Amino acid sequence: MATVTPARAPDAGLGGAARHGVLNLLGVAVAAIASFGLNIVVTRGWSMADAGLFFAATSAFMIAYAAARLGTGIGSVYFISRYRALGQPERIRASVLVGLLPVLLVGALLSIAGWLLTPQIVQLTFAEPVPGAVPALRALLLFVPVAALCDFALTACRGFGKMRPLLLIERLGRTGLQLLGVALAALLGLSATTALPLAWALPYLPAAIVAMIWLALLVRRAERSAGPDRRSPVGWREEFGPFWRYSGPRALSGLAQMVVQRLDIVLLGALRGLSEAALYTAATRFLALGQLSGQALSTAVQHRLAEQLAREDRAAAGRLYQAATGWLVLLAWPAYLLFASFAGPMLALFGSGYDAGRNVTVSLALMMLVATGCGMVDTVLNMAGKTTWTFYNALTGTVVNVVANVLLIPRHGIMGAAIAWSASILITNLVPLAQLYRSFRLHPFGPGTLTAAGLALACFGVPSLVLHAVTEPGVVALLVVAVLGAGGYAAAAWRLRRVLQLDSLRTLRRGRRRGPARQEI
Repeated sequence: MATVTPARAPDAGLGGAARHGVLNLLGVAVAAIASFGLNIVVTRGWSMADAGLFFAATSAFMIAYAAARLGTGIGSVYFISRYRALGQPERIRASVLVGLLPVLLVGALLSIAGWLLTPQIVQLTFAEPVPGAVPALRALLLFVPVAALCDFALTACRGFGKMRPLLLIERLGRTGLQLLGVALAALLGLSATTALPLAWALPYLPAAIVAMIWLALLVRRAERSAGPDRRSPVGWREEFGPFWRYSGPRALSGLAQMVVQRLDIVLLGALRGLSEAALYTAATRFLALGQLSGQALSTAVQHRLAEQLAREDRAAAGRLYQAATGWLVLLAWPAYLLFASFAGPMLALFGSGYDAGRNVTVSLALMMLVATGCGMVDTVLNMAGKTTWTFYNALTGTVVNVVANVLLIPRHGIMGAAIAWSASILITNLVPLAQLYRSFRLHPFGPGTLTAAGLALACFGVPSLVLHAVTEPGVVALLVVAVLGAGGYAAAAWRLRRVLQLDSLRTLRRGRRRGPARQEI
């Protein structure tokens, strides 16, 4: 039977976050390899124009999918974590239902409307006819409600503190199936207008089915754990207002964030041609690899932050925020520094002509150093209940991004899109950083964060600058800097493990010895 303990040891949240963070990182590593490999298969298996059409269509799909989610991912984590922390499991089922049903309804409406309006959308988007654009987009839009359902179920499982559904279904299952499907389509020489989009989208279906079954089991277990004296389940009407007052602003901010990440690819295809859309996508894929570490840590700490802030334990939330930011910098900064230093040889992986995007990779990689140094500011604000703030922050960043893209892309192409994205990155990180400090006195700049940043610069940044001053580095130089830098980095991080709070990782071993009462679904 689950119980809520009134107090925890100061490092209890850090240990659990570290344990789940490591597990998430293992899954993210596999997902990153699969996603990166998928993009290489696409760029090498089809022409640059066909690849650009695929990337533009999948970007449009991701925007529609973000709209269908309605911000319920963060809402489900927040409320399920809160009800578990407060000992109110009778409210969980209703909270899940008031989020799930609107997601299905809106997803279905977007899919139907998108299918009917696809010819008009394509005609308005592209100045010249693009063969295959209509069937490609229609094939993807069929899966909008399925993808939204899968996302809702997996994030709701995180509200129960369970990371395995995300790891097994999303990180390993769906991304692995997508890579296999796209590789098979390339091997057979299938069409980029229907077969390729379907190979990419079909894995969402089995993932959604398994995720919903897993979520149903977790809800039933939570209700049974309350004991025979538990109160009757709460009706959905009682949960509807609180859930949507919290999640409503997040629906728009989540959509705004996806627009920032994906609209530039669509606009490049429309304003500069599909080849530039493919080039920009390849140039920014390395940044997605770095972002995955942030996503892994964010999913590990979300429900813990919600529980701590629900108990108004700001000291514990601050320690967790600073520790997680230190871990994020420790993981992400080496990658971004290497991407910036060796953009040319790394872009050559995508095939001939893609190294033209090196300036985009360099500028955005350096900008992501700032973003990761701020930590998961949106996650902390959301778990503090300030979804309206995150909405206005995201809306501001989106408006700046869209206006800058429209003004800069026609003249500057992919570099204009990079400048627009950089401006939105600064707004959506520095503004919430100031809000967190002013309202909650929370900030990410603990000893661990500063130490991790110094180590990354010393082991990867400085050697790369010296190498560039001497010669034009290639693949061999990249491997030498990466291997030697990683060796020195790992040794220094271990020596400074107490400052970096890496000792929390020891709970991995202790967590396995806690006895049979601890179960994981």
